[in-house]
Amino acid sequence: MYALYGENHRITDGKYDKSLAVRCINGTFVGKKTDEKVIAFKGIPFVGKQPVGDLRWKAPVDIVPDDDVYEAYYFAKCPRQEGNVSQLGSLYPQDEDCLYLNVWKAADAGTEKKPVMVWIHGGAFEIGGTAEPREECTNFVRENPDVILVSIEYRMNIFGFFHLSHLPDGKDYPDAQNLGLLDQVMALKWVHENIAAFGGDPEKVTIFGQSAGGGSVSLLPLIEGTHRYFQRVIAQSGSPVFTRSTEESIACTNEVMTALGCKTVADLQKVDIETLVRTEGALLGLRVWAERDGRILPLDPYQAYADGAVKDLDLMQGCTKDEVGYFVYGFGLEGYAAFAAARKAKKLAQLTESERALVESYCKDAKDVSPEYTGDSRLFDQIVFIAPVFRLAENQTMAGGKSYNYFFTPESSVPLMRSGHAIELSTVFNHPEETFVTGRLFDETFSRTMRKMWVQFAKTGNPSLTAEQSPDGKAKEWPVYDLKDRYVMIFDEFNIHPEKEADRQILDWDRTYFLTKYYCI
Repeated sequence: MYALYGENHRITDGKYDKSLAVRCINGTFVGKKTDEKVIAFKGIPFVGKQPVGDLRWKAPVDIVPDDDVYEAYYFAKCPRQEGNVSQLGSLYPQDEDCLYLNVWKAADAGTEKKPVMVWIHGGAFEIGGTAEPREECTNFVRENPDVILVSIEYRMNIFGFFHLSHLPDGKDYPDAQNLGLLDQVMALKWVHENIAAFGGDPEKVTIFGQSAGGGSVSLLPLIEGTHRYFQRVIAQSGSPVFTRSTEESIACTNEVMTALGCKTVADLQKVDIETLVRTEGALLGLRVWAERDGRILPLDPYQAYADGAVKDLDLMQGCTKDEVGYFVYGFGLEGYAAFAAARKAKKLAQLTESERALVESYCKDAKDVSPEYTGDSRLFDQIVFIAPVFRLAENQTMAGGKSYNYFFTPESSVPLMRSGHAIELSTVFNHPEETFVTGRLFDETFSRTMRKMWVQFAKTGNPSLTAEQSPDGKAKEWPVYDLKDRYVMIFDEFNIHPEKEADRQILDWDRTYFLTKYYCI
């Protein structure tokens, strides 16, 4: 992976392949063919100034016109973070100078404007990057040359989601709690203004993401003025549950400030970057979320959906059967048991006595085929992933909008992983060789069909396939979610089919659905 790293430079001698060059507002960018059929443009800046120095913890700065020519051969450095082997993109070289995006297009472009799919990576708003090997887009575009793919970086952890305005000198940092989302908006603005030069249709943009990326794409439509930049949303294992209140954000900030011995933003600026990242990571693991601040994001995102804030956009969303299996595997049985116990205790402390009784009843009754996957595991499947999907679908539908729901069930061969979090990513991006999560190859026809549905949704707003469009020659009708039948598309490896939620019983409506009001922290 590191052999692929390099730095893009300005081209001053006029020696470059004009057929691989695209003129944008902020410069002409020269890409490279990743194979005979695909051209990639990597490391294109989507801001006028990078968020370094005095611009740390400040809103992104818009681009300015530029007539120069630049290489777009390599991924830019990924955002500052603690590297983690579960996210190989986080092991790529890092810098605060990180607000760049990448574009993949077919080499034989044709003349018709193409739908655009903009990918926002996951990593709990703490780690990850666009250099993640399983999310490299060449294979996807080679198979689906009728779309253009874009991936974007954004600030994370202490640099992207860190409340500062309550500090003595914090008034100059009013956006620090949601900078990662504002970075994403700026990237989408760049796409809107420049993607036509690559052959893309700026009026047919789908944003999609997984985990924190899924949370991001479910929140971006709630930010004022964003609907001009995209028309469709695919949220994979992520929702508005990945948010925290202002009070919770401030409490998190204060923990870090105390640990660092800091009282002001000026104090923080003097702390070396490694210490900032390490301290925040040690204290706030899986508590770094966007903030429901009432200004950038609404105080109640679910109610905003119910009130029709997103009804003009098409929504596709879902999760995997055993999301928490990823964390059981990652922590190990003993580590996960301790983690789950602490999280459960914190959650129960938020509830009323009658609510706690419902939760304990659910955990007691949650049966499973393997003793290591407990009722607590099933509870967190429900709280963090399943219940939020259905609440969002209910609210979107009540408002008059459309939601297409899915449930991914193929299991990994990795012990404890099951059908865990992120297991679908190597399938979506056509990287069967990336088996860290899957442990094995999934059926090829199943995988092609799933990708085809993603593309069909980006093209039309409906992921259904005709027999002619479907890789197995069989029509795949994906019913839109409704409040009576609540259809979900089941992605079984050898039987993609819709089911009523009541038949599969994915969600415990009585004992876990209400927990969405307590969000995730």
